[in-house]
Amino acid sequence: MTTATGLPELPGLNSQAEVERRAGLGQITWAGPLIVLLGRSFLMIAVQALVAVCYLVRGHPSPWNAAAPWWTVYGTLVDIGCLALMAKFTRAEGIRLRDLVGKMRLRWGHDFFLGAGCFVLFVFLFSAPGWLATKLGFSISQAAMYPGLFSERRLPLWAVIYSLSIWWLIWSPTEEMTYNGYALPRLQALTGRKWMAVLMVGFWWALQHSFFPLIFDWTYVLWRFLFFLPGVIGVTLLYLGIRRLPPLILAHWPMDIAAVFYTLRF
Repeated sequence: MTTATGLPELPGLNSQAEVERRAGLGQITWAGPLIVLLGRSFLMIAVQALVAVCYLVRGHPSPWNAAAPWWTVYGTLVDIGCLALMAKFTRAEGIRLRDLVGKMRLRWGHDFFLGAGCFVLFVFLFSAPGWLATKLGFSISQAAMYPGLFSERRLPLWAVIYSLSIWWLIWSPTEEMTYNGYALPRLQALTGRKWMAVLMVGFWWALQHSFFPLIFDWTYVLWRFLFFLPGVIGVTLLYLGIRRLPPLILAHWPMDIAAVFYTLRF
């Protein structure tokens, strides 16, 4: 790849070569990627618990379940926590949080067309394997969606507007940064094995979907994990292939917008 001046384009600060160089210098340790990787799931449970405490104080008979439908609102607090963690660890590497995303290639619509292609692939990765997981886990074509908690959620108008305008705008890039932009290349550098990094990231990325929201039905938790596992592994492999986040973020946005429409009751 060359720049507009015809000179070779230098590798980005988040390229695998640069990540491995900083790991060799001791600027990247196991603490960063493991805390970020596990921290996103922990934050999901912690923030849902915080909302549940608010319902408990108000005397709600089932505060945990009352907090569950708000996941497209309180999810932004999860993102803020993840961004703060990544900012802390990237600062120790001497790079910016923005460097995890890299440059946007707008010339001739490069990233838009690539993002559209990624979106088509996303639809396949999260539909066919998900249907198979449902058949294996529930022996039916459609698993219970927990109406009122996960699906068919009723929220105040302001929360619906927030879910459709702000939540997905922050959620998609933060999720891609957390797993693909930050954790995956650093775990690959630390383990020295690409497949191990993919499995570690894929496991925790799939598991986070079981906690968002967390409903205490372990069959349901397992179904959600199996539903997302093939897809997120496919996305990590796709990232390793193109090594760019902007197209994946563009492809991720409509998926999360669809999730809002699919789970809200208007």
